[in-house]
Amino acid sequence: MTNTDTNLSCGCRLLSVDDAVQGAVIPLALLYPAIGTESEEHFGPYPLEVAKDAPPAAGSWPLVVISHGNSGTPWAYRQMAKHLVQAGYVVALPAHTGNTRLDNTLAGTSANLENRPRHISLSIDAALGDAVLGAHIADARVAVIGHSIGAYTALAVAGAQPWTGPHESKGAPPSPVNVRADSRVRALVLLNPATPWYVAASFTEVRVPILIRTGEQDKLTPLEHAYRVIDGVPDPSLVEHKDIPGANHFAFMSKFPPEMTRPNFQPSQDLPGFDREAIQPELFADITAFLTRTLCAV
Repeated sequence: MTNTDTNLSCGCRLLSVDDAVQGAVIPLALLYPAIGTESEEHFGPYPLEVAKDAPPAAGSWPLVVISHGNSGTPWAYRQMAKHLVQAGYVVALPAHTGNTRLDNTLAGTSANLENRPRHISLSIDAALGDAVLGAHIADARVAVIGHSIGAYTALAVAGAQPWTGPHESKGAPPSPVNVRADSRVRALVLLNPATPWYVAASFTEVRVPILIRTGEQDKLTPLEHAYRVIDGVPDPSLVEHKDIPGANHFAFMSKFPPEMTRPNFQPSQDLPGFDREAIQPELFADITAFLTRTLCAV
């Protein structure tokens, strides 16, 4: 069962996960219900009140993995992650090495399409195997939240079959991306999903509940990206979708620090008359309610 005791602290453990296939290290943060005193920590430029390495609260908690967008960082979803911790979830925040704000060398490659879903499974392995937290995670209750290409990632982990496109294959015919489904994943949350790597038949094995939120003013991944999923899964009744008026592609991310909030940094900007902080309480509540329905009934 989840716990909505907001007196719980948000614990934080920082791990390094080896990806032998990529030959790289995946930075992984685990946020979790804890007993301890929070203080402001900075993860790069991103501040968050956490209790570093605090002992976990008693109980068995579902696990949620958040997959960030292209050239991104998991800390761009830090408020969502902390909300989920306070609702009684362990949250895994992997940085997709090769496709982050600090190292984006694999953007636009088939290797990146292969690596990202594997990073999710490795993150689940690391969370379940962690000496401190593993005993507090319910391994049959795992969800993935993905934004933009992070939603591509979540779908691949849930059994969707992606294909390379003209950009990745550089003029060669499209070919299937080598990904492996992870049966531990029981639910998906897709935020402004990027799905150009999928065709109609890609979703025949995707049979988990899916919550989709799209931005009405998203010009990067317009609504047809979400409908590729809605129209492609075997059971559309498992999909819950809402389009948010006035929201752009980045509206579901946390507000950026003041020093990063500027007109020439598009992710920090909302359209005139729209405030991402105003819509996020309802967004977080919707996500939490969906995860409670889909994970905590297991």
